[in-house]
Amino acid sequence: MLKRGVKQLVAEANAEVETLSVADALKLAGDPDTVFVDVRESVERRQSGGIKGSVHVPRGFLEFQADPESPAHNPALSSGKKLVLYCASGGRSALAAKTLQDMGLRRVAHLAGGFSAWQQAGGPVGS
Repeated sequence: MLKRGVKQLVAEANAEVETLSVADALKLAGDPDTVFVDVRESVERRQSGGIKGSVHVPRGFLEFQADPESPAHNPALSSGKKLVLYCASGGRSALAAKTLQDMGLRRVAHLAGGFSAWQQAGGPVGS
């Protein structure tokens, strides 16, 4: 029996990280001080694209790409810019944003409703 299920973990993450509405996230599109980070799996990104200009960091590699001492480090994650994480619907990105906060990053948020909400709102999409 699990002590804490996925619903509880996502709720706890949402209580601790900044959650952006699609409307607020759209205002950040093209902002040079903001990096959108796609934490979906590679196959999801290939199938549907992603937020235009976003970097792809699959959740399974997040800690390795966030750590400047890791050989897999992605400099976009240590740029000092605001990181807005997203997944398909908002669950994985909430967990990923909490992980980055736990690692010491402070300018981290996630997109409520994920890429699905972004698409429905007509947000810019790229490959």
